[in-house]
Amino acid sequence: MQPKLADVAKLAGVSVTTVSRVINERGYLSAETKEKVFSAMQQLNYQPSLAARVLQGKQFKLVGLIFASLENPLIAQVVEEIENNLFSHGYKAIICNSMDNPEKEQQYLKMLMANQVDGIITGSHNEGIKEYKMSGLPIVSYDRYFQNKIPTVSSDNQAGGELAARTMLEKGSKKFMLVSGSLEKRTHSNSRITGFEAVAKDHKLPVNVVEFPFNATPTIRRATLREKLGAYQPDGVFCTDDQTALLCIQEAKKLGMRVPEDVQVIGYDGSNYVQEYHPELSTIVQPVSDIADLLVRILFNRLQKNEDQLLDNYVLPIKLLQRDSLRN
Repeated sequence: MQPKLADVAKLAGVSVTTVSRVINERGYLSAETKEKVFSAMQQLNYQPSLAARVLQGKQFKLVGLIFASLENPLIAQVVEEIENNLFSHGYKAIICNSMDNPEKEQQYLKMLMANQVDGIITGSHNEGIKEYKMSGLPIVSYDRYFQNKIPTVSSDNQAGGELAARTMLEKGSKKFMLVSGSLEKRTHSNSRITGFEAVAKDHKLPVNVVEFPFNATPTIRRATLREKLGAYQPDGVFCTDDQTALLCIQEAKKLGMRVPEDVQVIGYDGSNYVQEYHPELSTIVQPVSDIADLLVRILFNRLQKNEDQLLDNYVLPIKLLQRDSLRN
């Protein structure tokens, strides 16, 4: 049974009012009294009601983080850095993993509003969820389009796609394959494709595009990549995320294609995990620490209602990490 305020008061040998004053830091209380109350709370594993603290005028200092999938090493790193940044400023995070499910994202938004979060940072890509407009909360987006003037932070996706194409061209590739997630959703990351195709078009080179839905399993991705690589025989492949690029390298080798002699491969994201554990992959690196820092700083700007003029979009520079999947 959940312990109550009266249970804490009884064990501490003080009144319910005194326990409430200790919890809400109201008025003068001796160190001895506070110690008794805190000791009783610890023994009973009593957690003060957040709702009660709001009634007492206490701020939650909670921020909701909504992202599509924490399985992606890049997203996991972004969320971790945001959470650490928030914690250093005295805020705690409620992390919601929407799995790109609109209904799930909608339910999470309702939960965050019910829990009186101070603001939301979102990196999920579902459109038309009215709760974002209804919440009245400060919201900042990572790599996601919003129509209602919500600031967005992203890496320079267009430049990343262009850099991938130019690099493989300079190193001898002329027959391109591009592997991406679903193109149905309007995300900033789709600009990676636009940039890559623009460079290929300038050089009058065709691009074979392979598209995966968000929920495609690794098994499905492997089978599809094996089929497309075998049928098209590209000599340069750009994948719009690192996990798919790693699968591409594996399947190419199974088909007897040498990487990078026969086919060059470039991914996109450059998470710490990929850089440390997969030296075989060349990738376009996003500035994760800068992205996380900027998302939090913009959110705090909105929380404090500063008069600073915010942009609709903040675009941060990318860089190429060249390793074994590219020719020297």
